[in-house]
Amino acid sequence: MNEEHLRLCASAEWAQLVADDLLPWVLGEDELGPDVLEIGAGPGLVTDLLVQRAPQVTAVELDPDLADALRRRMVGRPVEVVTADATAMPLPSARFSAVACFTMLHHIPDVDGQDRALAEIARVLRPGGLLVGTDGEDTPARRALHVDDVFTPIDPATLGARLTAAGFADADVESNGDRFRFRACR
Repeated sequence: MNEEHLRLCASAEWAQLVADDLLPWVLGEDELGPDVLEIGAGPGLVTDLLVQRAPQVTAVELDPDLADALRRRMVGRPVEVVTADATAMPLPSARFSAVACFTMLHHIPDVDGQDRALAEIARVLRPGGLLVGTDGEDTPARRALHVDDVFTPIDPATLGARLTAAGFADADVESNGDRFRFRACR
């Protein structure tokens, strides 16, 4: 992430948006179950909320510095931080009751990598497990935020088919014009 993007993702404003708007919109009435995986934890603001909803959270983060900082911040909490790439996670198959993926898929450099990450998520989810997430649509403001940063936007119109191809069922994608949410079952 570029410095401005990282500052935003670690800000009180982002934490408030996630807590008040994104998490309720994405989760609705769904329960996450006992063992939740978060993909692309970054500074951990979503992690802070997930650990309030699940007895165990595993946070996967590619950036070693962000992962180390999150690991230190989560000491004493039921959170395991794993430094790993979402396209090839060193995690057992069929372990997690749910996976949360908040505004990170667009940071995977290409569509093939995004599809590998979706297949990995399906692999580590238990049968019947739930994938929930959100991402931003391709807008001029979002492109401006990602200057000198990876930004491979997801087309919400094709995401349902991509989720199905990755091994999910009951894929549902809903856009509000700026962001979209998605959910699917393993």
